[in-house]
Amino acid sequence: MMGSSHALSGAAVWLTGSLALDQLAGFHQTPLQLAVGTAICAGGALVPDLDLSGRVTSRQGGATVAHTFGVFSLFLAECIEKLSLGVYRLTRMKYDPPRRNGHRTLTHTIVFNVGLGYGTLALCEAYGKWAVMGVLFFAFALALRGLFERWAERAGWVIVTLASAGAAFLVYERLPGDRGYPLLGVAVGVGGLIHLLGDMITRHGSPILWPVPTGRRMWRCFGLPHRIALTAGDKTETVLLRTVFATVAIFAGAFLVAPILMHRFHITLGS
Repeated sequence: MMGSSHALSGAAVWLTGSLALDQLAGFHQTPLQLAVGTAICAGGALVPDLDLSGRVTSRQGGATVAHTFGVFSLFLAECIEKLSLGVYRLTRMKYDPPRRNGHRTLTHTIVFNVGLGYGTLALCEAYGKWAVMGVLFFAFALALRGLFERWAERAGWVIVTLASAGAAFLVYERLPGDRGYPLLGVAVGVGGLIHLLGDMITRHGSPILWPVPTGRRMWRCFGLPHRIALTAGDKTETVLLRTVFATVAIFAGAFLVAPILMHRFHITLGS
């Protein structure tokens, strides 16, 4: 799937899950918490594709997320891609094919994304304010790049960086620490796992079970059969799926926020 589709799916799943928790478990969130969680999950849904690097010096190629911070994120993607390729080569088994790049390897596993979510939580709890602001800044930038791809391309990475830094600072000052901080780690992890599901409906699939071998392969990709799998970037994805994701996100968000606004402004529905 393309970057925008991943980001939209992350936002839709977070808002839908929040609505379910609100209705079934009484887990209520403020509009700010909902907005932050949605943005973090949307940004987290782009993280796995940081293993798709491009040409750093000419800023060409690579995944959508790799262009978030210009040459800096392209360099980061190059490092992650090489690390992923190294892990693949070290752990591959006899029937795993040789590879020349690390895309859809390490960062496309359940272990990596669960670990990333837990690591985010541990980092925020250990280092407090600066770690939280760093996570917010990074995730907000990814979310802007994914959800507003055309605007981000026109604005350029400097504007995206400044907007994300300002938003991270303002949000941190207002985000409650009792529940707000732990949700950051959950949102990052959930976003990454949603990314894997998105890639599993395409023809390539994802090696989600690594490091558990299946048969004689360590890096077996799981996904839909080719005859029904999507082709990344086709109209089924860019039109149908994105419309579904956006519609679900809008309706779930409206159901969550409407009661809060009605209570705040003392609005009651007539019988």
